[in-house]
Amino acid sequence: MGGWAIAVHGGAGVDPNLPPQRQEQAKELLTRVLNLGISALRSNATAIDVVELVVRELETDPVFNSGRGSALTEKGTVEMEASIMDGTKRRCGAVSGLTTVKNPISLARLVMDKSPHSYLAFSGAEDFARQQGVELVENEYFITPENVGMLKLAKEANTILFDYRIPTSGYDTCSAAIESPLVMNGLPINVYAPETVGCVVVDLEGRCAAATSTGGLMNKMTGRIGDSPMIGAGTYACEVCGVSCTGEGEAIIRGTLAREVAAVMEYKGLGLQDAVDFVIKNRLDEGFAGLIAVSNKGEVAYGFNCNGMFRGCASEDGFMEVGIWE
Repeated sequence: MGGWAIAVHGGAGVDPNLPPQRQEQAKELLTRVLNLGISALRSNATAIDVVELVVRELETDPVFNSGRGSALTEKGTVEMEASIMDGTKRRCGAVSGLTTVKNPISLARLVMDKSPHSYLAFSGAEDFARQQGVELVENEYFITPENVGMLKLAKEANTILFDYRIPTSGYDTCSAAIESPLVMNGLPINVYAPETVGCVVVDLEGRCAAATSTGGLMNKMTGRIGDSPMIGAGTYACEVCGVSCTGEGEAIIRGTLAREVAAVMEYKGLGLQDAVDFVIKNRLDEGFAGLIAVSNKGEVAYGFNCNGMFRGCASEDGFMEVGIWE
Protein backbone atom coordinates (compact mmCIF):
# COMPACT_ATOMS: atom_id res chain seq x y z
CA MET A 1 0.00 0.00 0.00
CA GLY A 2 1.26 3.44 -0.89
CA GLY A 3 -0.90 5.67 1.29
CA TRP A 4 -4.10 7.54 0.59
CA ALA A 5 -5.00 9.37 -2.63
CA ILE A 6 -8.02 11.34 -3.81
CA ALA A 7 -9.31 12.90 -7.03
CA VAL A 8 -12.39 14.98 -7.81
CA HIS A 9 -13.91 16.23 -11.05
CA GLY A 10 -16.50 18.73 -12.16
CA GLY A 11 -16.89 17.55 -15.74
CA ALA A 12 -15.02 17.20 -19.04
CA GLY A 13 -15.39 19.38 -22.12
CA VAL A 14 -14.75 23.04 -21.32
CA ASP A 15 -15.15 26.09 -23.56
CA PRO A 16 -11.63 27.54 -24.04
CA ASN A 17 -13.24 30.99 -23.89
CA LEU A 18 -14.85 30.37 -20.51
CA PRO A 19 -14.53 33.64 -18.54
CA PRO A 20 -11.59 33.69 -16.06
CA GLN A 21 -13.97 34.47 -13.20
CA ARG A 22 -15.94 31.28 -13.90
CA GLN A 23 -12.72 29.28 -14.13
CA GLU A 24 -11.52 30.58 -10.76
CA GLN A 25 -14.91 29.92 -9.16
CA ALA A 26 -14.73 26.30 -10.29
CA LYS A 27 -11.14 25.84 -9.13
CA GLU A 28 -11.92 27.36 -5.74
CA LEU A 29 -14.73 24.83 -5.22
CA LEU A 30 -12.56 21.93 -6.36
CA THR A 31 -9.81 23.04 -3.97
CA ARG A 32 -12.27 23.32 -1.09
CA VAL A 33 -13.75 19.85 -1.55
CA LEU A 34 -10.32 18.35 -2.16
CA ASN A 35 -9.12 19.75 1.16
CA LEU A 36 -12.29 18.46 2.80
CA GLY A 37 -11.49 14.97 1.58
CA ILE A 38 -7.80 15.23 2.54
CA SER A 39 -8.73 16.26 6.07
CA ALA A 40 -11.06 13.27 6.39
CA LEU A 41 -8.42 10.87 5.08
CA ARG A 42 -5.84 12.22 7.53
CA SER A 43 -8.37 11.44 10.25
CA ASN A 44 -8.48 7.80 9.08
CA ALA A 45 -11.88 8.03 7.39
CA THR A 46 -12.73 5.16 5.05
CA ALA A 47 -12.69 5.60 1.28
CA ILE A 48 -16.45 5.06 0.96
CA ASP A 49 -17.20 7.70 3.60
CA VAL A 50 -14.89 10.21 1.95
CA VAL A 51 -16.34 9.91 -1.56
CA GLU A 52 -19.84 10.41 -0.15
CA LEU A 53 -18.72 13.40 1.92
CA VAL A 54 -17.03 15.13 -1.02
CA VAL A 55 -19.83 14.54 -3.52
CA ARG A 56 -22.44 15.75 -1.01
CA GLU A 57 -20.52 19.02 -0.81
CA LEU A 58 -20.44 19.30 -4.60
CA GLU A 59 -24.18 18.62 -4.77
CA THR A 60 -24.87 21.41 -2.28
CA ASP A 61 -22.95 24.05 -4.24
CA PRO A 62 -24.62 25.18 -7.51
CA VAL A 63 -21.33 25.75 -9.40
CA PHE A 64 -21.52 22.34 -11.07
CA ASN A 65 -24.49 20.37 -12.35
CA SER A 66 -25.52 18.07 -9.49
CA GLY A 67 -28.00 18.56 -6.69
CA ARG A 68 -28.70 22.28 -6.40
CA GLY A 69 -27.99 23.86 -9.79
CA SER A 70 -28.92 20.77 -11.78
CA ALA A 71 -29.80 21.07 -15.45
CA LEU A 72 -33.49 21.16 -16.33
CA THR A 73 -35.57 18.67 -18.27
CA GLU A 74 -37.68 19.64 -21.26
CA LYS A 75 -40.53 20.22 -18.77
CA GLY A 76 -38.49 22.63 -16.64
CA THR A 77 -38.03 20.21 -13.76
CA VAL A 78 -34.96 18.54 -12.26
CA GLU A 79 -34.31 14.78 -12.42
CA MET A 80 -31.06 13.77 -10.72
CA GLU A 81 -29.05 10.56 -10.62
CA ALA A 82 -26.04 9.23 -8.76
CA SER A 83 -24.07 6.10 -7.92
CA ILE A 84 -21.51 4.98 -5.36
CA MET A 85 -19.32 1.88 -5.16
CA ASP A 86 -17.18 0.34 -2.44
CA GLY A 87 -14.36 -1.60 -4.04
CA THR A 88 -13.67 -3.88 -1.07
CA LYS A 89 -16.50 -6.28 -1.93
CA ARG A 90 -17.76 -4.48 -5.05
CA ARG A 91 -20.86 -3.30 -3.20
CA CYS A 92 -22.76 -0.56 -5.00
CA GLY A 93 -25.85 1.64 -4.95
CA ALA A 94 -27.44 3.81 -7.63
CA VAL A 95 -30.45 6.08 -8.06
CA SER A 96 -32.15 7.88 -10.95
CA GLY A 97 -35.10 10.18 -11.52
CA LEU A 98 -34.85 11.96 -8.17
CA THR A 99 -36.86 15.15 -7.82
CA THR A 100 -36.92 15.92 -4.08
CA VAL A 101 -33.86 14.27 -2.52
CA LYS A 102 -31.43 16.99 -1.44
CA ASN A 103 -28.33 14.78 -1.72
CA PRO A 104 -28.72 11.99 -4.30
CA ILE A 105 -25.33 10.45 -3.49
CA SER A 106 -26.40 9.73 0.07
CA LEU A 107 -29.54 7.98 -1.13
CA ALA A 108 -27.36 5.88 -3.44
CA ARG A 109 -25.29 4.98 -0.37
CA LEU A 110 -28.46 3.94 1.47
CA VAL A 111 -29.52 1.77 -1.47
CA MET A 112 -26.18 0.01 -1.08
CA ASP A 113 -26.28 -0.26 2.71
CA LYS A 114 -29.96 -0.51 3.60
CA SER A 115 -31.72 -2.25 0.71
CA PRO A 116 -31.44 -5.67 -0.97
CA HIS A 117 -31.02 -3.93 -4.34
CA SER A 118 -28.32 -2.08 -6.27
CA TYR A 119 -30.41 0.43 -8.22
CA LEU A 120 -33.68 2.27 -7.52
CA ALA A 121 -35.30 4.84 -9.80
CA PHE A 122 -38.08 7.44 -9.99
CA SER A 123 -41.07 6.85 -7.68
CA GLY A 124 -39.51 3.77 -6.11
CA ALA A 125 -36.36 5.69 -5.23
CA GLU A 126 -38.40 8.58 -3.83
CA ASP A 127 -40.48 6.17 -1.71
CA PHE A 128 -37.29 4.60 -0.38
CA ALA A 129 -35.93 8.05 0.47
CA ARG A 130 -39.01 8.80 2.58
CA GLN A 131 -38.73 5.43 4.31
CA GLN A 132 -35.09 6.15 5.18
CA GLY A 133 -35.86 9.65 6.46
CA VAL A 134 -33.40 11.49 4.21
CA GLU A 135 -33.72 15.25 3.79
CA LEU A 136 -36.27 16.17 1.13
CA VAL A 137 -36.87 19.56 -0.50
CA GLU A 138 -39.19 20.98 -3.11
CA ASN A 139 -38.03 20.61 -6.72
CA GLU A 140 -37.70 24.38 -6.91
CA TYR A 141 -34.72 24.20 -4.51
CA PHE A 142 -32.59 22.70 -7.29
CA ILE A 143 -33.61 25.25 -9.94
CA THR A 144 -31.52 28.38 -10.49
CA PRO A 145 -32.44 31.47 -12.53
CA GLU A 146 -29.45 30.81 -14.80
CA ASN A 147 -30.76 27.38 -15.67
CA VAL A 148 -34.25 28.70 -16.37
CA GLY A 149 -32.71 31.12 -18.85
CA MET A 150 -30.62 28.41 -20.47
CA LEU A 151 -33.62 26.11 -20.85
CA LYS A 152 -35.42 28.90 -22.71
CA LEU A 153 -32.45 29.22 -25.06
CA ALA A 154 -32.36 25.47 -25.53
CA LYS A 155 -36.02 25.32 -26.47
CA GLU A 156 -35.60 28.21 -28.88
CA ALA A 157 -32.70 26.36 -30.47
CA ASN A 158 -34.72 23.12 -30.43
CA THR A 159 -31.74 21.17 -29.18
CA ILE A 160 -30.28 19.59 -26.07
CA LEU A 161 -28.09 22.31 -24.59
CA PHE A 162 -25.16 21.24 -22.47
CA ASP A 163 -23.67 24.52 -21.29
CA TYR A 164 -26.17 25.62 -18.69
CA ARG A 165 -23.60 28.12 -17.40
CA ILE A 166 -23.45 30.45 -20.43
CA PRO A 167 -25.15 33.68 -19.30
CA THR A 168 -28.31 34.70 -21.10
CA SER A 169 -26.79 38.12 -21.71
CA GLY A 170 -23.29 39.38 -22.33
CA TYR A 171 -22.39 36.74 -24.89
CA ASP A 172 -19.29 38.71 -25.87
CA THR A 173 -17.67 37.73 -22.56
CA CYS A 174 -17.92 34.00 -23.13
CA SER A 175 -17.90 33.73 -26.91
CA ALA A 176 -21.32 32.10 -27.06
CA ALA A 177 -21.93 33.81 -30.38
CA ILE A 178 -18.56 32.89 -31.84
CA GLU A 179 -18.25 29.87 -34.11
CA SER A 180 -16.08 27.17 -32.55
CA PRO A 181 -14.45 24.26 -34.42
CA LEU A 182 -14.50 22.19 -31.21
CA VAL A 183 -17.49 19.90 -30.83
CA MET A 184 -18.89 17.81 -27.97
CA ASN A 185 -21.68 15.38 -28.79
CA GLY A 186 -22.47 17.28 -31.98
CA LEU A 187 -22.65 20.66 -30.26
CA PRO A 188 -20.11 23.49 -30.48
CA ILE A 189 -17.91 23.56 -27.39
CA ASN A 190 -19.19 27.04 -26.57
CA VAL A 191 -22.64 25.57 -25.90
CA TYR A 192 -21.34 22.60 -23.92
CA ALA A 193 -20.25 22.32 -20.29
CA PRO A 194 -19.58 19.57 -17.76
CA GLU A 195 -22.64 17.67 -16.60
CA THR A 196 -21.22 15.53 -13.81
CA VAL A 197 -19.30 15.62 -10.52
CA GLY A 198 -17.34 12.76 -9.05
CA CYS A 199 -14.81 11.62 -6.49
CA VAL A 200 -12.48 8.62 -6.19
CA VAL A 201 -10.49 7.70 -3.09
CA VAL A 202 -8.06 5.08 -1.81
CA ASP A 203 -7.69 5.19 1.95
CA LEU A 204 -4.87 4.26 4.33
CA GLU A 205 -5.94 0.61 4.26
CA GLY A 206 -5.77 0.45 0.46
CA ARG A 207 -9.55 0.37 0.03
CA CYS A 208 -10.86 2.04 -3.14
CA ALA A 209 -14.22 3.76 -3.65
CA ALA A 210 -15.91 5.91 -6.29
CA ALA A 211 -18.97 8.17 -6.47
CA THR A 212 -20.60 10.14 -9.29
CA SER A 213 -23.61 12.50 -9.33
CA THR A 214 -25.35 14.60 -11.98
CA GLY A 215 -28.44 16.52 -12.99
CA GLY A 216 -28.05 15.33 -16.56
CA LEU A 217 -28.46 17.36 -19.75
CA MET A 218 -30.24 20.65 -20.23
CA ASN A 219 -33.56 20.17 -22.05
CA LYS A 220 -33.22 16.38 -21.82
CA MET A 221 -36.25 14.16 -22.33
CA THR A 222 -37.92 13.27 -19.04
CA GLY A 223 -36.84 9.81 -18.02
CA ARG A 224 -33.44 10.02 -19.70
CA ILE A 225 -30.76 8.13 -17.77
CA GLY A 226 -27.09 8.77 -18.43
CA ASP A 227 -23.85 7.03 -17.50
CA SER A 228 -23.46 8.50 -14.01
CA PRO A 229 -25.68 6.01 -12.14
CA MET A 230 -24.56 3.05 -14.23
CA ILE A 231 -22.08 0.82 -12.45
CA GLY A 232 -19.25 -0.04 -14.82
CA ALA A 233 -19.96 2.94 -17.07
CA GLY A 234 -19.85 6.17 -15.07
CA THR A 235 -18.70 4.63 -11.78
CA TYR A 236 -16.68 1.58 -10.77
CA ALA A 237 -14.53 0.42 -7.87
CA CYS A 238 -12.90 -2.88 -7.01
CA GLU A 239 -9.89 -4.08 -5.01
CA VAL A 240 -7.57 -2.70 -7.72
CA CYS A 241 -8.90 0.81 -8.40
CA GLY A 242 -11.74 3.34 -8.24
CA VAL A 243 -12.97 5.30 -11.30
CA SER A 244 -15.46 8.13 -11.98
CA CYS A 245 -16.23 9.31 -15.52
CA THR A 246 -17.63 12.45 -17.13
CA GLY A 247 -18.41 13.66 -20.65
CA GLU A 248 -20.64 12.27 -23.37
CA GLY A 249 -22.79 9.87 -21.40
CA GLU A 250 -23.90 7.70 -24.28
CA ALA A 251 -20.27 7.15 -25.37
CA ILE A 252 -19.27 6.30 -21.79
CA ILE A 253 -22.11 3.77 -21.56
CA ARG A 254 -21.17 2.10 -24.85
CA GLY A 255 -17.54 1.82 -23.77
CA THR A 256 -18.27 0.68 -20.18
CA LEU A 257 -15.51 3.16 -19.50
CA ALA A 258 -15.02 2.92 -15.74
CA ARG A 259 -14.91 -0.88 -15.68
CA GLU A 260 -12.50 -0.90 -18.63
CA VAL A 261 -9.83 0.85 -16.55
CA ALA A 262 -9.97 -1.93 -13.96
CA ALA A 263 -10.12 -4.60 -16.67
CA VAL A 264 -6.93 -3.55 -18.45
CA MET A 265 -5.15 -3.28 -15.10
CA GLU A 266 -6.29 -6.78 -14.16
CA TYR A 267 -5.93 -8.54 -17.53
CA LYS A 268 -3.21 -6.56 -19.31
CA GLY A 269 -1.17 -5.76 -16.21
CA LEU A 270 -1.09 -2.03 -16.91
CA GLY A 271 -0.35 0.54 -14.24
CA LEU A 272 -3.01 3.09 -13.33
CA GLN A 273 -2.01 5.99 -15.61
CA ASP A 274 -1.27 3.64 -18.52
CA ALA A 275 -4.68 2.02 -18.03
CA VAL A 276 -6.40 5.40 -18.02
CA ASP A 277 -4.55 6.48 -21.17
CA PHE A 278 -5.34 3.19 -22.93
CA VAL A 279 -9.05 3.42 -22.18
CA ILE A 280 -9.37 7.07 -23.19
CA LYS A 281 -7.58 6.32 -26.47
CA ASN A 282 -9.17 2.99 -27.37
CA ARG A 283 -12.62 2.72 -25.80
CA LEU A 284 -14.42 5.95 -26.70
CA ASP A 285 -14.65 5.43 -30.46
CA GLU A 286 -15.66 8.92 -31.64
CA GLY A 287 -16.93 10.04 -28.24
CA PHE A 288 -15.39 12.60 -25.90
CA ALA A 289 -14.99 12.09 -22.17
CA GLY A 290 -12.67 12.17 -19.20
CA LEU A 291 -12.15 10.25 -15.99
CA ILE A 292 -10.37 10.27 -12.65
CA ALA A 293 -8.93 7.19 -10.95
CA VAL A 294 -7.01 5.93 -7.93
CA SER A 295 -5.28 2.59 -7.34
CA ASN A 296 -4.85 0.46 -4.24
CA LYS A 297 -1.16 1.40 -4.33
CA GLY A 298 -1.97 5.02 -3.52
CA GLU A 299 -1.64 6.26 -7.11
CA VAL A 300 -3.88 8.92 -8.62
CA ALA A 301 -4.48 9.56 -12.33
CA TYR A 302 -6.77 11.28 -14.79
CA GLY A 303 -7.26 11.52 -18.54
CA PHE A 304 -9.49 13.17 -21.12
CA ASN A 305 -9.68 13.48 -24.90
CA CYS A 306 -11.64 16.72 -25.04
CA ASN A 307 -10.89 20.37 -24.40
CA GLY A 308 -10.27 20.41 -20.67
CA MET A 309 -11.66 18.79 -17.55
CA PHE A 310 -12.35 20.40 -14.18
CA ARG A 311 -10.35 18.25 -11.76
CA GLY A 312 -8.30 18.14 -8.59
CA CYS A 313 -6.14 15.39 -7.12
CA ALA A 314 -3.83 14.79 -4.18
CA SER A 315 -1.89 12.00 -2.52
CA GLU A 316 -0.28 11.34 0.84
CA ASP A 317 3.22 12.01 -0.50
CA GLY A 318 2.39 15.71 -0.78
CA PHE A 319 1.30 15.88 -4.43
CA MET A 320 -1.66 18.19 -5.10
CA GLU A 321 -3.05 19.62 -8.34
CA VAL A 322 -6.16 21.55 -9.32
CA GLY A 323 -6.65 22.38 -12.98
CA ILE A 324 -8.85 22.62 -16.05
CA TRP A 325 -6.67 22.43 -19.15
CA GLU A 326 -3.96 20.05 -20.39
